[in-house]
Amino acid sequence: MEKFTLINKARSRIKVFEPFDDSSKNSFMINAILISYGCVLKRSSKPVMKGSRVESIEEARKEYKKLLEEGWKETYRFNSFFFKKMVNRYFT
Repeated sequence: MEKFTLINKARSRIKVFEPFDDSSKNSFMINAILISYGCVLKRSSKPVMKGSRVESIEEARKEYKKLLEEGWKETYRFNSFFFKKMVNRYFT
């Protein structure tokens, strides 16, 4: 599963949806999504991340769908600012 970034119509707010990996468990299943949210102050600078929360996959899907219906768009503009390379532990 990969990360998805949505930006609102005014291009002032973003939400990042990514798999939540619980390091306290030795499970290979992802059953939660980390949703981070923040503000875009300048288009040329790093977004200011305000917080995050963990949701079930079903709740995250509902929120993602609702945001798309409200006019939010998927973006890759900010990937270089705060995304770390995902290392797939299953194939290393």
